[in-house]
Amino acid sequence: MGLDMYAMVTLMQPENPVDFKTDDASELHYWRKHPDLHGWMQALYSEKGGAEEFNCVPVVLAMDDLDRLETDIKARRLPATSGFFFGESDGTEFSDDLLFIAKARQAIAEGKTVYYTSWW
Repeated sequence: MGLDMYAMVTLMQPENPVDFKTDDASELHYWRKHPDLHGWMQALYSEKGGAEEFNCVPVVLAMDDLDRLETDIKARRLPATSGFFFGESDGTEFSDDLLFIAKARQAIAEGKTVYYTSWW
């Protein structure tokens, strides 16, 4: 048990940036127990209008979201986040987070929709 986190890609262009359904998604990136990144995504989900418990719900990541995320990662400003079975972010995720951002930007440039979801 624990926090499993996914960046997914789809060709679908959802009408809403949160809480949509798709059946053609594939995995772009995976994290295991990186709660500070999860906390950042949860804030984005709320900002975009999400009102559900932040578990098994999608939030679209646009280019400007990736720019903000990259800035926050480099400045070490991901919010300290905790939860049952979430584990701890310890800073070793830095390079992997930047790799994800590069892959996500490439997918968006190819016309795909990138979104984040998690399961805990």
